[in-house]
Amino acid sequence: MTDSRGACAQPAGTLTPGIPYVRGWAEGRWAAETLAHQLVLADLADGFAALRADVNILGDGVVTLGKVLPETALRLSTLLAVGLLAEKLDEWTAEDAAVGATTSS
Repeated sequence: MTDSRGACAQPAGTLTPGIPYVRGWAEGRWAAETLAHQLVLADLADGFAALRADVNILGDGVVTLGKVLPETALRLSTLLAVGLLAEKLDEWTAEDAAVGATTSS
């Protein structure tokens, strides 16, 4: 199964000349390390023991999360929802401030 962005393409087991696998893997590694740091801050690092960088047959870097327990997935989804809500609240606050500035002028 391959999605439109190639994240689900097969891992690169056999290398094809001309495809920049090292660059892709380095991008995956940077993303995996960044995610790992955030998971530590969220106290979720133990839930993602199989987190690692990889590269697919197209040379795209990918991050393998591995299998996670349902509780870990639920905690992560809650953190994402809270983060998105905080982002929206910031947008709404900025919009309210802009409306207030134009009506008080």
